Amino acid sequence: MAIKAEQKLSLFALTGMVVGSMVGAGIFSLPRTFGIATGPFGAIIAWCIAGGGMYMLARVFQSLAERKPDLDAGVFAYAKEGFGDYPGFLSAFGYWIGSCIGNVSYWVLVKSTLGNFFPAFGDGNTLIAILVASIGIWLFHFMILRGIQQAAFINTVVTVAKIIPIIAFIIILFFFFKLDLFRLNFWGGEGMPEATLLQQIQATMLATVFVFIGIEGASNYSRYAQTRSDIGTATIIGFIGVSALMVLVTLLPYAALTRPEIAAMSQPSMAGVLAAVVGPWGAVFISIGVIVSVLGAYLAWSLVCAEVLYVAARTDDMPQLFGTENQNKVPAAALWLTNIVVQLFVISTYWSRDAFALMLNLTSAMSLIPYMFVAAFGFLLARRAETYEVRPHERNRDLIIASIAAFYTFFMIVAGGIKFVLLSALLYAPGTILYFWARREQGKQVFNTSVDWLIFAAAVIGCIAAIIGLSTGYLTI
Repeated sequence: MAIKAEQKLSLFALTGMVVGSMVGAGIFSLPRTFGIATGPFGAIIAWCIAGGGMYMLARVFQSLAERKPDLDAGVFAYAKEGFGDYPGFLSAFGYWIGSCIGNVSYWVLVKSTLGNFFPAFGDGNTLIAILVASIGIWLFHFMILRGIQQAAFINTVVTVAKIIPIIAFIIILFFFFKLDLFRLNFWGGEGMPEATLLQQIQATMLATVFVFIGIEGASNYSRYAQTRSDIGTATIIGFIGVSALMVLVTLLPYAALTRPEIAAMSQPSMAGVLAAVVGPWGAVFISIGVIVSVLGAYLAWSLVCAEVLYVAARTDDMPQLFGTENQNKVPAAALWLTNIVVQLFVISTYWSRDAFALMLNLTSAMSLIPYMFVAAFGFLLARRAETYEVRPHERNRDLIIASIAAFYTFFMIVAGGIKFVLLSALLYAPGTILYFWARREQGKQVFNTSVDWLIFAAAVIGCIAAIIGLSTGYLTI
């Protein structure tokens, strides 16, 4: 169906979509997340690594969208095309469950925000907090089942709620900038556990992935652009703009408070920092913005989660059940499974010492597998010179970009640590039951190659190791 001229999106609208997809709950947690890990010097290096790597990954998405326009089923379509059915399933499953866990982080942040005003909510992992979050999960669930989609006014409110508090936070902290404090904190500050620069940077890696999740969404709007070149321009403008916001939100608190004070903040730490600078009204101001923003983002990502499962079922990567819709054209079965998973993870936060950090890091770890497949497929495409009959001079450039993106995603998986590799396996191995189910429906052999068997065996071994680690206390959540 052709898109009418009046429905085409301008460069400004496309840039707004890029910003909206990238700015979520993570940015409100950055001061404490980085304060625990490192000082300004380590933070600057971490953002250089993350910004460079994610920019290269964004360029791969753009290139693949242009050179493989037929692969429009989602992120996992590239893994399936390049590496086979089982890697395609793992990519779809990882992206889906990573998005589910990301939704859990939204509820944890809402609960901990309320905990700053109502002690019963604690850090977001008390029984009352879990009960309130559970009610919220199912209220959204039944609202979406009735066919309620993202209305334009909701998007507008959410965007304003995200950006205004962040801009205000940055401007206020510029006025209260104390150079002596920034110098004191620069190399790591005082009163914090000793750690090498490498250890400090490593501790921030998964957090930086989390705040950039959604960057792949930019390429999805290409068919709506007034001018196709606007996609690349909007991506660059949005990426640079959001990156600048994230860096400023991370660095400016070091010029207002000592690093131990920042590290001791409860989440959302932006609220605590602003309250320490201007008084209690600062916490209220940020907290209102957080709650409106996060609930709006939760609605959007609930639809994304269900859509990922639905599209994967329609392309035979998931059981057929999840490719069905109700009378309101909502993928009901996919939505039910999504919210059951979200509910279980919300309950699990009761046993977590830092529920938000756990969900943030686990979301990042799960998302990196699909990202790595995308980068690797981009590399294979350029390596084989496939699709480069058109604009062949771009091949070497794309080969370099894809190589850097693939190395970055692999490096981030390693930098995240063995803990999150094992916890990922704890989800991937039992998740393969859905693959068995789908293959049996289709009358197909479960695994086609020895590589599939090796990948499955690695997932099972990692799952067993994770269970042993959790039961013996070697792994903690």
